[in-house]
Amino acid sequence: MVCQEEILIEKVCDLYEQISSLETLKPCKNVDMLFTQLVLTCMPPSPIDVTKLPKTIQEKRSHLIRLCGEAEGYLERHYSAILGSYQNPLDHLHIFPYYSNYIKLGHLEFSILSQHCSHVPSKIAFIGSGPLPLTSIVLASNHLPSTTFHNYDIDPLANSSAEHLVSYDPDLSNRMVFHTNDILDVTDDLKEFEIVYLAALVGMNKEEKNRIIDHLEKHMAPGALLMLRSAHGARAFLYPVVEPSDLQGFEVLSIFHPMDEVINSVVISRKYHMPMHSLDQGLGSMILPNKCSEIQVFNPLRSLNHGNMIEELTIEDQLM
Repeated sequence: MVCQEEILIEKVCDLYEQISSLETLKPCKNVDMLFTQLVLTCMPPSPIDVTKLPKTIQEKRSHLIRLCGEAEGYLERHYSAILGSYQNPLDHLHIFPYYSNYIKLGHLEFSILSQHCSHVPSKIAFIGSGPLPLTSIVLASNHLPSTTFHNYDIDPLANSSAEHLVSYDPDLSNRMVFHTNDILDVTDDLKEFEIVYLAALVGMNKEEKNRIIDHLEKHMAPGALLMLRSAHGARAFLYPVVEPSDLQGFEVLSIFHPMDEVINSVVISRKYHMPMHSLDQGLGSMILPNKCSEIQVFNPLRSLNHGNMIEELTIEDQLM
């Protein structure tokens, strides 16, 4: 196992050196090849815990995540421009290389939402929607045909490109709203949303991510759901990790770690109806995996009250 981890780290570090020496991260043959190799290296399920890696590797990981974010931004702008040249852009979404992943991720997130939301939400906020807001488009088109999506991005050009893509669709153009804001400047408006999505690359490191989560906890409506994207195992070389302990003021309902080509883990939590600081200080959450590789997070008080039985499975059991 240690040997496999060393091989993995060596491969990732080698790719990091090549990627960090590139003159540009804009889409081209060499950039596409290196990032494809990186994703394929990090995709297989791995027990590696990136928080326990040496400091030098941690620093490379932090920089690599920023490089991935920059490259992803260039890729989305590139394909948003191509799609925007079509008469009906949404009819051609399949040309985006990772569109099928968004279809799968949208289905996964909708399925998880359905388990924890008793009614169809009227308004959803997506923070960090970018120039190619595929999550909002997929959810609005395939799963939530009456919901309005409020897309927040700090970049006015990204919002302009995204708005252009949906402007040709009479339905989505009425249900997709775009706001150019730093989410840390948005306060009272956050109370309007029953569900808030936080994109994986909004908050590139733990400090930035936690600052945003704390802001959302302060201003979201009590009982509202927060959907976040995280990463697990070697996939944490590509995206920041959100731990349950980062979600102060929220009840973590479930965490799902995909094992296929969908890279991001999905974390769903609910803002407490009242401050839970007294409980948080004395009791942590118990997190144990089941055979579907979904991690159910149990509030200890609720578990005791309902007599839940918790079985801890090994990594081998999860992969069966």
